[in-house]
Amino acid sequence: MTNDTPSTPVDIFSYEALLFDLDGVITPTAKLHRQAWARMFSAFLDSRGARPYTEQDYFDFLDGRRRDEGIQALLDSRGISLPLGSDSDAATEDTVHGLGTRKNEDFLALVAEGVDAYEGSVQLLDAIRDRGASGEHVPHIAIVSSSKNARQVLEAAGLLDRFEVIVDGVVASEEKLRGKPAPDTYEYGAKKLGVPVDKAVVLEDATSGVASGRAGHFGLVIGVDRGAGKQALLDHGADVVVQDLAELLG
Repeated sequence: MTNDTPSTPVDIFSYEALLFDLDGVITPTAKLHRQAWARMFSAFLDSRGARPYTEQDYFDFLDGRRRDEGIQALLDSRGISLPLGSDSDAATEDTVHGLGTRKNEDFLALVAEGVDAYEGSVQLLDAIRDRGASGEHVPHIAIVSSSKNARQVLEAAGLLDRFEVIVDGVVASEEKLRGKPAPDTYEYGAKKLGVPVDKAVVLEDATSGVASGRAGHFGLVIGVDRGAGKQALLDHGADVVVQDLAELLG
């Protein structure tokens, strides 16, 4: 596969599994994550007299990563040291997990207002469902998300029943899987579907996510450019880049 957007559609239906990231690939909730991260970190960094939070911080340290790992990476960039804490930490606590809780409460409030999936992503999911109903071969499908809120987001979007397997931040924690850009969560998703990685496709909008697919030696890594930039996705391991999943339907 060449590192460029194909002149003809990639035949994703020839693969045995499609492993989708959620935020920014199926739903535009990456925007809600960016908004919640910006609110939380802007206030926190200001309180510490640290260099202000910028939109680029999201792409450099947070996008696609497990929540605690992303927070730690951003804190490291500012030379700030906080206790790790635990998952039960309240939003008022200045720990890594406490900051995560603070951000997550804001994010869930935004999700509660409603989530609409990307139209092109729903078109692809509908095509998979329709092909299967007509007896044609269709790949198994799974969500592989760093978010611990994947089920809530899918339910809000009305898509929870579309996916056979959901590997999210909760599963990653329970199974002690390393977060993206390590390949662990995607490898686990393929294993749960019973499909070898070389017969599976990773679909990602984050540079850490395409790097995860490349590190796992998946059969195809598709970058979805929702703002990370085509070249950045290619540089981190995408085989091809599209702007919308409907492009994969030809």
